[in-house]
Amino acid sequence: MERIERHACFGGWQDVYQHHSVALNCTMKFAAYLPSDVIDKQYPVIYWLSGLTCNEQNFITKAGAQQFAAEHGVIIIAPDTSPRGEQVADDDAYDLGQGAGFYLNALMAPWRDHYNMYDYIVDELPTLVEAHLPANGKRAILGHSMGGYGALMIGLRNSERYCSISAFAPIVAPTQVPWGQKAFSAYLGEDKSLWARYDTISLLNEIQVTPPMLVDVGTHDPFYHDQLKPELFAEVCQRKCHDFTLNLREGYDHSYYFIASFIGEHIAFHARYLKN
Repeated sequence: MERIERHACFGGWQDVYQHHSVALNCTMKFAAYLPSDVIDKQYPVIYWLSGLTCNEQNFITKAGAQQFAAEHGVIIIAPDTSPRGEQVADDDAYDLGQGAGFYLNALMAPWRDHYNMYDYIVDELPTLVEAHLPANGKRAILGHSMGGYGALMIGLRNSERYCSISAFAPIVAPTQVPWGQKAFSAYLGEDKSLWARYDTISLLNEIQVTPPMLVDVGTHDPFYHDQLKPELFAEVCQRKCHDFTLNLREGYDHSYYFIASFIGEHIAFHARYLKN
């Protein structure tokens, strides 16, 4: 693990690291915000998962999260969204291939050799972070769009690992919308019984107790009706009596202007559970 960037920021450090990933069989980068340089102090970690076309840079340069991470004393880890490199399979479309890993383990050629983002986020990255950075073992997870879907899906499948889950504009029902159907067909094949393990709505129907969940969606999001469908999330959470909050933010869209407007509330939400 090699640090390739360091920037002083709100009394802490915004770093970027590079390492070889066993799960993805390629070189990966991830960003890490450390709230201070106090020796022998450890912090809880919030994992941020970005959306389609993003890498580790989008969140750290656009969301304005560092000031809130410093205020609450949390580390924020922001990995890339897919494996990268000349040897890694790709597609000309923005919503498949590099930049569009969908946080699952691919089963189909040519994707299965590298596209194991689920294993990377759940196992490999936290192991690396907790071995080399001042992390205390408590974790939360959040994300945006494809990453919001990833945060919900991973958090629900691994509720023992995460104190809380949140998302901006998540794809809550990937098996029912074009983005998810395209990705799942390519990465997992046409056997839809294999899709359910990665579908948030299916997981919410199966699970009896979830971590606390916070979801924000902008009412002017151009993907609201065709790709996001937050009403499906609300319906199953209400029916199953899950611990959730859904905020429909009037006038906001899908952009980082939306994320920057409410990222402070999300970090405060996670900090409450991480420090219990």
